[in-house]
Amino acid sequence: MRFQQFTWAALLHSLLLSGCQSSINESLASDDEYMPLETGRYIIYDVEEKRYSLSSAPILLTYQLKETIGASYTDVTGQPAYRLLRYRRMSDNQLWQADSVWSARKVNNEIIRTENGRDFVQLLVPVSNQLSWDGNRFNTLGSDTYTARNVGEIYRVQGKQFDQTVTVVGQTDSTLISQTKNIAVYARQVGLIYKERVNFQFCIATPACLGHNQIDYGTQQVYRIRALGKE
Repeated sequence: MRFQQFTWAALLHSLLLSGCQSSINESLASDDEYMPLETGRYIIYDVEEKRYSLSSAPILLTYQLKETIGASYTDVTGQPAYRLLRYRRMSDNQLWQADSVWSARKVNNEIIRTENGRDFVQLLVPVSNQLSWDGNRFNTLGSDTYTARNVGEIYRVQGKQFDQTVTVVGQTDSTLISQTKNIAVYARQVGLIYKERVNFQFCIATPACLGHNQIDYGTQQVYRIRALGKE
């Protein structure tokens, strides 16, 4: 009887250990799926841009942006990369117009996007909470520490729920003379689902405006996922 009890206990322990190990391995294997690179995948975003100037009212631009992952190729460094074909339209009833071509690649544990000729390390894999890296280490913009937060947590965008996400926080601070904010949220097996960038310079020209967060000039840009699919 003792032998039978021990056998069942050992079997249960083995199954639990196997399940835990499987979950761990699955998590590690799928971390790069927070930014999957597969030809034909696309995401459509609703984009809002606000442009501020001290001398006029803010200008609001709203449009849709579609980003499609193109065919793979070998870049100038000899690494495999993918073209990101970007299209823009003002509303659903308009045709897509070509906007720009960016690129993305995975090198070792870094997922790198080239935007307007500049390389940014968007993500390190495997992801974990408080993992930090220099997002600008391949460009000349100066160091910018990115930190992964809320790994595996639910995030909602425009009524859509994504069960496993990671939030990447870049330079985010506010002073008497400026405010910056850089946040991106990625969903597992989807990619980028939300992004916000803020870059404000506050008025310091007169004592009356100093310290009152009166925007001299700057921009705010927000991306929210609208649809996704594969062509």
